[in-house]
Amino acid sequence: MNIIFILMDDMGYKDLSCYGSGFYETPNLDKLAKEGMMFTDAYAACPVCSPTRASIMSGKYPARVGVTDWIGANARGRLIDAPYIRELPLSEKSLASALKDGGYKTWHIGKWHLGKFDYYPEKHGFDVNIAGSDWGHPFNGYFSPYGMETMSDGPDGEYLTDRLTAEAIKLIKNNDGSPFFMNFWHYAVHEPIQAPRHLIEKYEKKAAEMGIDKIDPFEEGDFHPSDDLKHIRIKRRLIQSDPKYAAIIENLDTNIGKLLDTLDECGISENTAVFFTSDNGGLATAGSSPTSNAPLSEGKGWMYEGGVREPLIVRWNKIAKPGSACSVPVTSTDFYPTILEMANLPMLPGQHIDGVSLVDLFKGGNTIARDAIYWHYPHYGNQGGTPGSSMRMGGYKLIEFFEDDRLELYDLKNDLEETHDISGENRELTEKMYAMLKNWQVEVQAKFPAVNFEYCENGSGV
Repeated sequence: MNIIFILMDDMGYKDLSCYGSGFYETPNLDKLAKEGMMFTDAYAACPVCSPTRASIMSGKYPARVGVTDWIGANARGRLIDAPYIRELPLSEKSLASALKDGGYKTWHIGKWHLGKFDYYPEKHGFDVNIAGSDWGHPFNGYFSPYGMETMSDGPDGEYLTDRLTAEAIKLIKNNDGSPFFMNFWHYAVHEPIQAPRHLIEKYEKKAAEMGIDKIDPFEEGDFHPSDDLKHIRIKRRLIQSDPKYAAIIENLDTNIGKLLDTLDECGISENTAVFFTSDNGGLATAGSSPTSNAPLSEGKGWMYEGGVREPLIVRWNKIAKPGSACSVPVTSTDFYPTILEMANLPMLPGQHIDGVSLVDLFKGGNTIARDAIYWHYPHYGNQGGTPGSSMRMGGYKLIEFFEDDRLELYDLKNDLEETHDISGENRELTEKMYAMLKNWQVEVQAKFPAVNFEYCENGSGV
């Protein structure tokens, strides 16, 4: 069996029409959802990119691996960011290495952002690396020339998502019939927000027809809590209405359609499992704030649902029931053992210690052998979030904020927007979950931010 794992960069939970977007158009991904299983409560292991990527490759929570922020980040406010390692350690047996040992060809295409040259994909078990490096986004933009060391430039004006898809299709068509694992990690939809002009014009017209081009999509918030951004106010997008962002998404959807069509043309669709998900929530409170995750609160860089809840679609013919939906909470550490089981390869429990196979869910099960899912982000996000930890147990979500030791508890089944903190009226549950969170932090040897003694209330230092 072949496996294609498509990971988006910064795609929000509501960025697909099958997940509720009324502005973006994603017919190919909607079709994929109808052909497979759509998860309603799927999570990234971190509200920013590199830690989630490390969790997918290792099967471990970012706090256990030690990669807890996007690689290259460094910030301080009331607190000083906790230390973190800046690569996926070679001591981790990656998912690619495990599959390669099992006879798979292993291909990486797109963003990597898990360390410099000595930690590139080919150092972690990939036979092929196209466009994967220490880059966190396309530094020269989405149009060629790209200036990448791991992929040649195309003709001037070539669009990056188109090119990556062409490279993926070429690998599939030139394959000799051996089982393959394609790790297809797009740079889209990360900033800069650039797309083909004809698509932008399409969504400018659509926004006008819907009347949303006349609506101010932004709400101005507080100043950013980190020192480097303290002069900038948080800019929250309240509705999805950015034509450029919509154009990026339609182009991506079209390219995924081309990839899936290639599987049909090569006669391997039924023997190829396809995963589609994202590494963190949509960018809703920083930069151009191109998308909205509403009704989820906030977005990338925050501990709230908008920062970590993701679209997840899995098509696995004859196993995952077409058109089915699963509401069991799952997270990105689960992909490692899931894919091993799907490939009929031995489990490596000492490696994917924080992951649980989802195969039973694909077969129609409605439970998973886990009490809770945990997050640890002891950093200031560029988007306005502050250092903290959180956990979800059943339908409840607890967040610990490190700046002031505040706890917030939400009943997600009745308050998906996280507008009503029930910690005060549910002290027993709050204390139980907090004790579990503290025990987990000890288990994974979580690191914490330090007090910034140079900080003062106006953010100007001393």
